[in-house]
Amino acid sequence: MTDVTATVVRLKLSLLRNGLRQSGGRRAAFVASAVVALLFAALQLLGLVLLRGHAHADAVAVPGAAVLALGWAVMPLFFPGGDETLDPTRLVMLPLRPRPLVRALLAASLVGIGPLFSLLLLVGGAVAVAHGAAGYGVAAIAVPLALLVCVALARAVAAANVRLLSSRKGRDLAVLSGLVIAVGAQLVNFGARSLGSAGLGRLTPVADVVRWLPPASAIGAVHSASEGSYGTAVLQLALSLAALALLVAAWARTLTRLMTSPDGSTLQAPDAAGRSRSSAGGGLGRLLPGGRTGTVMARSLRYVWRDPKTKAAWVTSLAIGLIVPVFNALQGTGSVYFACFAAGMLGIQMYNQFGQDTSAFWMVAMTVSSARDAYVELRGRALALLVITLPYTTLVTVLTTAVLSDWPRLPEVLGLSFALLGAMLATGAWTSARFPYSIPQEGHRNVAPGQTGLACIAIFGGMVSAALLCAPVIALTIALNVSAEGDEWTWLLLPVGAVYGATITWAGLRLAAPRTAACLPEILMAVSKG
Repeated sequence: MTDVTATVVRLKLSLLRNGLRQSGGRRAAFVASAVVALLFAALQLLGLVLLRGHAHADAVAVPGAAVLALGWAVMPLFFPGGDETLDPTRLVMLPLRPRPLVRALLAASLVGIGPLFSLLLLVGGAVAVAHGAAGYGVAAIAVPLALLVCVALARAVAAANVRLLSSRKGRDLAVLSGLVIAVGAQLVNFGARSLGSAGLGRLTPVADVVRWLPPASAIGAVHSASEGSYGTAVLQLALSLAALALLVAAWARTLTRLMTSPDGSTLQAPDAAGRSRSSAGGGLGRLLPGGRTGTVMARSLRYVWRDPKTKAAWVTSLAIGLIVPVFNALQGTGSVYFACFAAGMLGIQMYNQFGQDTSAFWMVAMTVSSARDAYVELRGRALALLVITLPYTTLVTVLTTAVLSDWPRLPEVLGLSFALLGAMLATGAWTSARFPYSIPQEGHRNVAPGQTGLACIAIFGGMVSAALLCAPVIALTIALNVSAEGDEWTWLLLPVGAVYGATITWAGLRLAAPRTAACLPEILMAVSKG
């Protein structure tokens, strides 16, 4: 048992060392990330230590341990390539029993920047709430216990989802990790502002609940022991210990199943395949128009659902387009006009329409022989985008208006959003033909090397042009709001904005179609570079 544990730990160290030997850039990135992570952890440790003696120190330390555990739980799902030992199927051919392997992998999991980062935070949380010999004595047990629960949780989640993490859907999750970071940053910003205005006391009800949830219950035990509630402290430690035992048992069962059962993730039953083929032309296809327009719409919507890069871009735009206006409204610092941000975020998806096709664009190019064909192609892509953006923009506008209780402005904001969306569809169609660029299919880059400047011109130039195209509707909105009697006519902005957006979209597609038909070889060459 000891030999297996030592061997696996040495294997983990060898993987880290050999990974850093691959290139100087990788070593620099590792060192820089390690320095930043440990510096952040040291600052958090210092902040928690300074909270010692504060009336609400436990309201920060206990929920902090819960948030840390949540991070360990989702880390394997969004960063499956961060640790090569997360995939136990690589050891399936070795004569190893599950339980010794669990102990060995658990020990190996304690090697790395992540465990050290977590240890510093847990030590800081324990010091913040510990008082007296009993408190520090319990802290000596609680800190390593909480760390083991976090690591075992990550391992159990990774083992339970190892088939997913090695599949295309797992790669989709990795691509969507940027969305989690973006949404998390907005949530942290919202929480920080809320605490800044209400104080740490707002976290007390949360801490009262979380202190009974492992591994936060271990830090809660330190606080209970410091307050003289020794029975409560023992119970909270027992909860964390029981959670560790359950996680290890679940992990061991999953390892046994992985090492004794075949991988059927790539097999498909004949009846399921038949159903998938038969349903390909049904469902969504029945709701779309016939001819080339419906075919293009179906293809574009399938890109949104199946292509990892396209899916990541759409989900990010949907999330940020909702978070920015609604969260600002909840904080009392926003305006109902912020709802136009949703239309802007989704309108960006019209830019570089052909880049998402990559080298497969040649199959589209083979079907375009005239400006009419190009117009129908662009129209189908725009309509596919509108299937999502129109109801979504309406929903975000209504939510923002409801939070701010500013219902009289709902028609004009919707009109502005529709006009902006139409302008972005028009400029997006033109820039897709004029400034196409390639989107690499591997990695997290959204622009192929050497085409960054081209992408900046396409996106930012198109956004500026869209803003200028919306100038008439913006001017009308300002004029009606400034006029003494304009409030009675602001409802006209909804039909005006909708008609203006539809008209400008039609004009943009018409102007972009000849350019698209004439420059098909250049577009194909540009989008195939990745």
